[in-house]
Amino acid sequence: MQIRDQIPWGNNKGSEIAKPDDGNPVFSLQRDVNRIFEDFWKRFDQPFGAFGRWDTGGPRTDIAETESALEVSVELPGIDQKDVDVSLTDSALTIKGEKKSGQEESKKGYHLLERSYGSFYRSIPLPSGVDTDKAAAQFKNGVLTVTLPKTEEALSRVRKIEVKAT
Repeated sequence: MQIRDQIPWGNNKGSEIAKPDDGNPVFSLQRDVNRIFEDFWKRFDQPFGAFGRWDTGGPRTDIAETESALEVSVELPGIDQKDVDVSLTDSALTIKGEKKSGQEESKKGYHLLERSYGSFYRSIPLPSGVDTDKAAAQFKNGVLTVTLPKTEEALSRVRKIEVKAT
């Protein structure tokens, strides 16, 4: 029996001992609060933040359009460049990778072995007017940046429209 099972919560006389399964609202509240904190801290047990469990389906990705190109930036902290695969078709940019990490430590009296694995896959549809032959990728400080220049035809089709006040 644990000490918390012997605490007389909400007992007027103090002689009877309340049990967690007695339907006591204080125990229910404590159980719910414990569950919230456990779920919160479990996310930090995962490699790469919540690696493999993102609500958005992958790592944080920014897509920006400049006058001359489309730039895709993907945050990949803790992943080596060799573990990232970038491929391109006429209609989509695909980025996939895998993180493998492990720690092993042996000292007198104990042996510690921790391993974590995770993978991601992200496919981004491309608009027309992107020159896939001139695409370039750069990996620096855990951020992958893919630059997709616009075609000359797409650049020539851009025209300014005058905005008039009414």
